[in-house]
Parts: sequence; C-alpha cells; structure tokens
Amino acid sequence: MHDLFSILKRFIPPYKIRVIKSIIYNFLHAIFGSLSIAMLIPILGIIFSSQQEITEKIPFQFDSVTIKHLFNYYITQIKIEYGASITLILIGGFAVLATALKTSFAYLGAYELIYIRNGVVRDIRRKIYLKILSLPLPFFSEERKGDIIARMTGDVQEVETSVMSSLDMLFQSPILIIVYLTMMLIMSWQLTLFVFILLPIMGTLIGRVGKNLKRHSWEGQTKMGEILTLMEETLSGLRIIKAFNAEKKMDNRFSEENEEYRRIQNRLMRRRSLAHPMSEFLGTIVIVIILWFGGSLVLGQNASLTPEVFISYIALFYCIINPAKNLTNAYYSIQKGMAAMDRIDVILNAESTIQEPTHPKKLSQFTNQIEYKNIEFSYNSSKTVLKGINLVIPKGKTIALVGQSGSGKSTFVDLLPRFYDVQKGQITIDGIDIRELSFFNLREFMGNVNQDPILFNDTIYNNIAFGVESATPQEVENAARIANAHEFIMQTEKGYHTIIGDRGSKLSGGQRQRLSIARAVLKNPPIMILDEATSALDTESEKLVQEALDNLMKNRTSIVIAHRLSTIKNADLICVFHEGEIVEQGTHEELLAQKGIYTKLYSMQNL
Repeated sequence: MHDLFSILKRFIPPYKIRVIKSIIYNFLHAIFGSLSIAMLIPILGIIFSSQQEITEKIPFQFDSVTIKHLFNYYITQIKIEYGASITLILIGGFAVLATALKTSFAYLGAYELIYIRNGVVRDIRRKIYLKILSLPLPFFSEERKGDIIARMTGDVQEVETSVMSSLDMLFQSPILIIVYLTMMLIMSWQLTLFVFILLPIMGTLIGRVGKNLKRHSWEGQTKMGEILTLMEETLSGLRIIKAFNAEKKMDNRFSEENEEYRRIQNRLMRRRSLAHPMSEFLGTIVIVIILWFGGSLVLGQNASLTPEVFISYIALFYCIINPAKNLTNAYYSIQKGMAAMDRIDVILNAESTIQEPTHPKKLSQFTNQIEYKNIEFSYNSSKTVLKGINLVIPKGKTIALVGQSGSGKSTFVDLLPRFYDVQKGQITIDGIDIRELSFFNLREFMGNVNQDPILFNDTIYNNIAFGVESATPQEVENAARIANAHEFIMQTEKGYHTIIGDRGSKLSGGQRQRLSIARAVLKNPPIMILDEATSALDTESEKLVQEALDNLMKNRTSIVIAHRLSTIKNADLICVFHEGEIVEQGTHEELLAQKGIYTKLYSMQNL
C-alpha cells in the first residue's frame, strides 16, 4: 500500500478540500448506519419482551454505560405512556430517518470522490503529455512509439479503473469498519476481541492470492505496448506489406503477440477472479465461528449478551463484511493498477539529457554569425558521428552541406536547435553558447523545412499558422503565395479551410512540401534549416518548391542539406562531409577545381 500512498501524495493535494469533505460525509454515513442497526435492539427487546425497563434517570456522562442507560430509560417512558406498538412505530421511524441520512451521506461522499477520481486521471494524462513534449529527441529513439501510446492510453485507463475506482473503497470502507467495530466493542468487547483475532488471519490468506498480481499486470501492459507498436508499424507500412505479399508474415507475427497477451491476461484474471469467492468463503467461516462463540455468550449460565444485542451485533458484523470485501477487491485492483502506474512513471520520471539553463541569457536579435567550434558528437559509444567540426556561418549567407548518407549532415543541423547536445566543443550565435539560451529563445530564431514534411490532420490554414498565434488571414495567404502554394490551395474543396488528412495524406508530395515552406515563411525566422527539401519530388514539383525555397532564403541565413547538387550551385559556401568530418569547403566552382569528392559526386549526378 506504500506505492498507493505515494501516488495519492503526488496527485491528491489539489483536491484536499474534497478529500476532507468526503471523509466527513463517509464518517457521518458510518455513524448513521450504525445507529440504524442499533435501533434493532429496542425493537427486538419489545418483540421478545426482554427489554429491561428502566425508570430511574441518571445524570448524562459520555460513556457507553450511561448512554445505554439513558436510551433504555427514554424507551421505557415512551412504552409506558404510549404502549409497545406505538413505541415500535417511533423506533422504526427513527431507524428509517437514520437510514435516509446514512444513504444521503454515502452519496455525498461518493459525489466528492467522482471529482477527485476524474481530476487525478486528467492530471496524470496531462503530465504524460507535457513530459513527452519536454523530453529530448534521444529519448524517443530508445522507446517504441506504440509503447508510449499504450502508456498514455491503456495504462492511464488501467490506473483509472483499478486505482482511482478503488478510492471510494479506500476512503469509505476503513471508516465504516472502524465505526462499526467501535459500536461492536460497545455491545460486546469479548466477541469483538474474538473478531479481531479472526480478521487478520482471513486478510493474510487473501493477501497470498494477490502476491504476484502486480508482476503479471506489468507483463500484460508491456505486451499490449508491443501489440500497439506492431499495429502502428502495420498502418505506417501497409503499402510495403502489400507490395511484398507479406500479409501472412505480419499476421503470424501479430497472432503470436496477441496469443501471448491472452495467456498473460488469463493468468492475471484467474487470480483476480479468485478474490470474491475466496473472501465470501472465508467470511462465511468467520460468521459460523462468531455465531458459535456469540451463542455461547448468550446461552451460557452467566450470559453477558442478550438475544436482541447478539442479533444486532451479527447485523453490524454483516455490515462490516461488504466494506471488508470491498477493501480486499480494492487491494487486488490497486496491485494491478500499480503495475500500470510504474510503466507511466518510466516516462514521468525520465531524466532529460538536454537541460534548460538555470539562468538563461537573452538573445534579442541575430546580428553577426553562427560558429561551430571543435564539435564532436556520437549517439552511442560505438561510433563518433561528428569529429573536429569547425565552421563559421556569417549572417545572410547560404551554407550547403553535401556528402554521402550517414556522413553527419543531418546531425550537424540537429545540433543547432539543440535537438541533441554536443559532447565536446560549443556552438555559438553572436558569441553566446546556445546552451546558455532557453529552448524557446533559441528556436524562435529558426525555421525548419524537412525532407518529409510534417503536417497535422487539420485545415490548411492552421497548418500554415502552426506556432504563430497572432497570424492574420492576410499574412497566411501572403506566406502561401511566396511558397507557390496559394494556387493549389484555392483549387481544394474549401480553400484554406480544407482538412488535409493524416500527415497531409490528401495532398501530393510537392503540395505538402510547399505548405511546410509556407509555414516557415510565416514564422519569418532569420535562420533557416532546409533538410533535403526537394529530394523526394518529381521535376515539376521540384521546380515549384525550389522557387519557393529561393523566395524563403532571401535575406536569411540558410543551412541547406542537399543530395541534388544542381540545387545548391549558387550557395555562398558548400561543405563536403565524409565520415563525420568536413573534408572540402568552397563555392561550386572552387570545389570543382579541386577535383575531389565534390567533383566525383557532381560528375556521377550529371552522368
């Protein structure tokens, strides 16, 4: 239960007023519930004619003997004055009133918990989403996308159904048990002491069943993450699966994962389903033992219990069985839910390898140059991706990066917006180390256009205006015109308000790329990063996109990764990457004159 209290400590504080109100309501629920049972004693006493008549009133004191004496005194007075049947009606009326108050307070207690339960689940889901937004890209290269989705959906749902749904049991059942046990102590301390010995034995036996529940639940949630990963890969690669006739292969793979999940869930549910019948069986054993022991107290020569008190005692004990059973079920549910919470905490407790500076400097405007100084970087210890990189990028210049795939070009540009951090050396903008700037301040100076344009399942307008909160329709249209996108936008069904589908699936490659360029134009950053923005396009689309890129790069500092060397002939500086190093630098003509790697690449493309 320690794990549960740690969750409550983390997420309950914003709802502490509602928690206090719920506890008060549940306490009143228990008080009136026990009073409604206590009303059985005089009713049964009158029916059995065994109710001791007390005609002498004593001064009030707050102890069980005095309260019992005064209660019997007033019952006796009503019975003498109005008769037994009227007394029964009055006592029954009080029992009905106590039950009405009991159920009302039970509802109010549950009412407060609804807000706590749903609020905590909302907070957990939001914390995961904010954490995902804040974690650096290296984290997601280690984690599977489907597993992250599983944690945010299935695991959060499991926490809601297992842990949060048990809150009413946790806040209500212990209070009911404590109050009812107190009333039972007042009725018969000997019998209650006997119950105290039996209940821990029953609890220990039930606890053994749920011992491995958390481990099995973790395995089940992990397997569901693997299934979701496979489903995500299937949806993303459906074209390739069909093209290579691999449907049977994927079906076999999915069937194996699905069958393993079924086996894990069978083991889990078998244990969980054992909770109710086992608690009911053990509860019956306890009732029989109590009936035997209590009967001996009633029927013995020196009887310490009257029949009506014993019957009321048994009724109270029956009232304890349900809260105890609920507490047992809550224990099983919590064990299952805690496994899901542990998986969620893998994300929530993930350490970010790229930290914001504690006291960031402020870069107001970009006026001079970007400089890479002795940069070294590797994704892991096995291979250095960049080594000994030194480069100055003056403001307003276009720098082109060329070289074979895997030579370090994309890594070079990913270091600038701090998607990754350098291991050695530093990158400066106007002499300020980028690690001394806040992420927001650094990235507001940069725009990105990638080889695979990343668009959202939203309108064209919202995709262009993405990240620019104050954009006007006129500014969005101007950005689209500069990106050569306005004409095709107006030909769509609803113009700028057309939904473009998942990742822009309703548009062609060239149209998607021009929208991503329009988005960068609207942001209007002084530094542009273009990562092979035309490499996946046909000739006509490439021409339109290249014109849009030329418009975009005017009066800006641009870093362009290009495989088609014809697109970067006019660059101010071309850097040739080879195995993580810049091996050649110069303009197009200067590099051709060197007759090195660049000349070889250019000749191969012309051929």
